[in-house]
Amino acid sequence: MPLHLTEAQLNEPVTVYARNDYATLYPEWTVSEALAHMRQHPPPGRIIYFYVVDDAMRLVGVVPTRRLLLATLETPIRDVMIEGVIAIPASATLLDACEFFTMHRLLAFPVVDQLRRLIGVIDIEAYAEELAETSDPGGPPPTRDDVFQLIGVRLTRAQQARPLVAFRGRFPWLLCNVAGGTLAAILAEIYQVELNWQHAVLALFIPVVLALAESVAIQSVTLALEAFREAQPSWRDLFARLRSEAATGLMLGLATGLLVGAIAAGWQGLAKLFLIVLGGIGIGVTCAAIVGLAVPHLLHLMKRDPQVAAGPIALTCADIAALLAYFNLARLLT
Repeated sequence: MPLHLTEAQLNEPVTVYARNDYATLYPEWTVSEALAHMRQHPPPGRIIYFYVVDDAMRLVGVVPTRRLLLATLETPIRDVMIEGVIAIPASATLLDACEFFTMHRLLAFPVVDQLRRLIGVIDIEAYAEELAETSDPGGPPPTRDDVFQLIGVRLTRAQQARPLVAFRGRFPWLLCNVAGGTLAAILAEIYQVELNWQHAVLALFIPVVLALAESVAIQSVTLALEAFREAQPSWRDLFARLRSEAATGLMLGLATGLLVGAIAAGWQGLAKLFLIVLGGIGIGVTCAAIVGLAVPHLLHLMKRDPQVAAGPIALTCADIAALLAYFNLARLLT
């Protein structure tokens, strides 16, 4: 599966590139029997995972090599195998396989037919070999992350070159903006009394409140996506980074809120307007920073593509949070 694949090759069935020299085990075997079988009948190809099948070759589990080697000899294979194996359907294309690798970050995937019978295995070894050939001979060897990054680049470029695929991937997330805009209009109607205060002076500063919240949300989303290139996030990483980003967002919100609030109060001659603008921007920007960082992490941990989905979701949440803070402070203080 070389990196210089053409558009036509990416649209070919994944079965064309699947290997049939995989290693299979049966769930009723013990670890001792499985190892003995492997010694007597070694698979001719690379062994990355051991796939567990039934008598009809239906995939029922997978056993990582480390787990097999460390288990006691009398342990049944069914006790060490992992059920719920992520498999690529035989109807998938090579481009679909690239998405499996970038989303799940496994070294290989089984290819199964409609009855979930194992018919092949596709792995990333070819990518690693290609990368090794093109890397600096005197430099460090390519890492696993390097390989996944290259597959991700290939996937992104291929998807961008296919308008229909790009549309299907991006349009559903834009519905978040449609829903957010509709909700913003509903909020404006609910808080119309506050908006009519002092000849709708509050409406003058809605654009700047939203613009600041959206800008900070995009900054946080961008920083989160950049961090993914260095290390894969975990739930512990998410909570640690949220605390830091919340503090940063609070400082940004207070600084910009003080500035805009002073301008608003001086312009309109209304002391209450200073507090409303300060609080609305401060709370809105803080929430935007938290959401902007959290959404890409949550999408990534849920095996969704944050590059496409994070922006629309984060912006919609930032807008709603900023408007709620702004309108409720206006209701409280007027």
